[in-house]
Amino acid sequence: MKKSYLKLLTIIAVGFLTFESCGPVVISSRLGTPPPPWFYPNRVETVRYIYFPDYTIYYDLNYRNYRYLDNGVWITLDVLPAKFSHINLRRSKHVRINNYFDDNIQPYHNNRRMPSKRESVKRRK
Repeated sequence: MKKSYLKLLTIIAVGFLTFESCGPVVISSRLGTPPPPWFYPNRVETVRYIYFPDYTIYYDLNYRNYRYLDNGVWITLDVLPAKFSHINLRRSKHVRINNYFDDNIQPYHNNRRMPSKRESVKRRK
């Protein structure tokens, strides 16, 4: 009896550790390629956009592309352009945009965004 109890306890412990080590779970409406390596949530989340305020870049998890403002025009690309090649997104400050799932990020950006470092410096001068 004691032996079967220990076996059951061992199986439960191994099963728990196996599921715990699976890593984060991201819920997205688009299946396919996983999110980029810099995006690691620590819990289950429903997020569509990640905002990098230092560079005014949004990453769309549904369409797997980057959106950024360039001279007043929103640009959408699958890969960051060469002018952002020096950026390490893993170490950059980022904000998960919760409860915004529209395809157009411009209204959100205009109403609720955080100022970038460049804009903060301009305001101080």
